[in-house]
Amino acid sequence: MPPRTRRRQHPPRELNEAARLTDRLQQAGYTKRDIARIIDRDPSLVSQFYTKNKGAAFVPALRQILAAVETGGITDLPELTAIAARHTRRRTTASGARARVRAKAVLITPTGTGTGRAGAQAIASGSARLRPLIAEAARQGLRLAFTVRLAKTGYLHPSGSRTDSPGIRRDVIQRADHTEERSYGSAQTGGFDAADFARRVDAAGGDVTAAVHQWLVETGRIRPDAQVLHLEIRTWRPR
Repeated sequence: MPPRTRRRQHPPRELNEAARLTDRLQQAGYTKRDIARIIDRDPSLVSQFYTKNKGAAFVPALRQILAAVETGGITDLPELTAIAARHTRRRTTASGARARVRAKAVLITPTGTGTGRAGAQAIASGSARLRPLIAEAARQGLRLAFTVRLAKTGYLHPSGSRTDSPGIRRDVIQRADHTEERSYGSAQTGGFDAADFARRVDAAGGDVTAAVHQWLVETGRIRPDAQVLHLEIRTWRPR
């Protein structure tokens, strides 16, 4: 047999400063997801500090965050987020103007109707795309309702229980993968105050998934260890 060719081993690539600072924050107990929330970006960007050499624009903010944690003893995510915001600058074009960034518009019609959905990938990052919808609904004094999907075993009440979601005529949607979709709030029942949910989201550090999950646990609807698999927010203007 011919001798096997050995694969050439490449030396490990040196981490950039954003990745090194992120490593130190992880050693202090913060996850990549926590760090993404602090700098108000998607967790995939934090991963790209390592894989695509990104993150130079966030180095000043990461330095200040690390100093606040290691020297100042600050651990609260919202407080760290405020520190990061003061040291995060938008990219500029060659002419020095602020670069435009891709963003999805938050669409709420003149009647107050708006809808936003978050699937598995967005759920994992806290359903951040739904936060602007809830914030705008709160600003306009709207009402909201939401639909969640969980494993059937995650709910505490049986399907269709009036205790679980009284007054909701929408049928429970049962899926072949042993999950169920259930709706909470409607225009007929008055729904929920968007401002109250916006405060819940702020208290959860911007994590919409966590805020909804906490409400469901507090109100005795789901088990504390249940995982939200899908989330939909709907808004309207009260009559």
